[in-house]
Amino acid sequence: MSLSQGPRGSAIVKPTRTVKIAILGAGMGGLGMAAQLRRHGIDSFVVLEKGSEVGGTWRDNIYPGSGCDVPSHLYSFSFEPKADWSRKFALQPEIHDYMKQVARKYGLAPFIRFNTEVAEATFDEAEGIWRIRTTEGEEITANVVVSGTGQLNRPAYPKIEGLDAFAGKKFHSARWDTSVDLTGKNVAVIGNGASAIQFVPEIAPKVKKLSIFQRSPNWVVPKADRPYTEREKALFKRFPWIVRLHRYMIYLTLERNYLAFIKDSFFSKLFEKAGRKEIETHISDPELREVLTPDYPAGCKRILLSNDWYPAIARPNVEVVTSHIARATAEGIVTEDGKTHPADVIIFSTGFETMEFLAPMKVTGRSGVTLNDVWKDGAEAHRGVAIAGFPNFFMLYGPNTNLGHNSIIFMLECQINYILQAVDALKNPKVRYMDVRKAAEDAFNRELQHDMQKTVWAAGCSSWYKNAAGKVTNNWSSFTARYWWQMRHFDLDEYQLVG
Repeated sequence: MSLSQGPRGSAIVKPTRTVKIAILGAGMGGLGMAAQLRRHGIDSFVVLEKGSEVGGTWRDNIYPGSGCDVPSHLYSFSFEPKADWSRKFALQPEIHDYMKQVARKYGLAPFIRFNTEVAEATFDEAEGIWRIRTTEGEEITANVVVSGTGQLNRPAYPKIEGLDAFAGKKFHSARWDTSVDLTGKNVAVIGNGASAIQFVPEIAPKVKKLSIFQRSPNWVVPKADRPYTEREKALFKRFPWIVRLHRYMIYLTLERNYLAFIKDSFFSKLFEKAGRKEIETHISDPELREVLTPDYPAGCKRILLSNDWYPAIARPNVEVVTSHIARATAEGIVTEDGKTHPADVIIFSTGFETMEFLAPMKVTGRSGVTLNDVWKDGAEAHRGVAIAGFPNFFMLYGPNTNLGHNSIIFMLECQINYILQAVDALKNPKVRYMDVRKAAEDAFNRELQHDMQKTVWAAGCSSWYKNAAGKVTNNWSSFTARYWWQMRHFDLDEYQLVG
């Protein structure tokens, strides 16, 4: 058996062992991982998906106006470009169709087990394998587990006294109830984040009255959206290099925007100026202008893109409520100022449970340690992918790999490439499993959190980017090019190999 040189000159045995891989979730991350395994000639894997079809968040978020705030050509895999995107910022149905097309092209259907939800995954140290138990009680074993569950898959619901007594319909925007006709209804929307700014303009013209309960305003800037012309799509189809160039130019433009997330930066002020101009253009009421203007730096919370949010807010049948919610009644919502807001329907636009990356799944590593125990002070991982004490367990879109300025698909592809190299190393029959060294993980996260202090995400405002203690657990702290540079080679020296 011959040896070849691995990263940093380390010797690794040429692959001979079959490695069985379990991928959790058939969203963008899981599909990308599965497609790349097939492209690399690896068929010993299974995708465990709790839903009835692929798509993840793009299968679930079917609310009116649902779409992406990353340009279409960059919100797609580099190895699977799409020449005929209908517009610069695609809507949910087109993105979902793209994901289904990826699954078809790479023949992923036989590898996906739908309606299979994972309850727990436990590492068997003696055997060097993961034992995965589904909610139905079935056990599945694998050498490697790749979590593709993401950060935006579990809706967060507010704790409001009296909600059970509400007589009307209520649902979360990520679980939109298509059976409910909002025409002529009094509708209460709790929250004003990324989902609300998309569906509120869609429903505002049809409802009787729309009450938006705002905890804090957002910076909202124009969205440079338009349909692609038939001529453009024909050029993209005929000359694939134009698609690649177009994608690269979008990437560079968005990468530059990271400068806006550095504390007190000039670019941050430009976003604030654009946001204020939008308010001044569409909102004539000075009191409403003040209510809609954030008191924190742009980027501390997610910067939102919309061309129709403020025009919708300015409609006579729309009100923005800033008084805190006291309780719900059968007829509507009562705020702390004593006012009752009648409602036939309540829509929760309150985001997701982003701090618990793998919940409600229980993950147990070496020596019976659970991931909840390890993450009690905030989630973190080595390069956002591996966790010490959890061998052969890798995450896609894990801690500190979310972005405020570029495409998460770029980050996913960096992670997928990294994991593929790990799988190649595990094909060595002398290696049962690999576990990232705690010293390597700690060093990575110390540097990351140090860099984070330079950004607006570490500023005083509260956001889903950080936990209650103020630790930023979701966002990457620098340019995506830096992440790519760190992830381009899998460094065996950072791992303990057990044989």
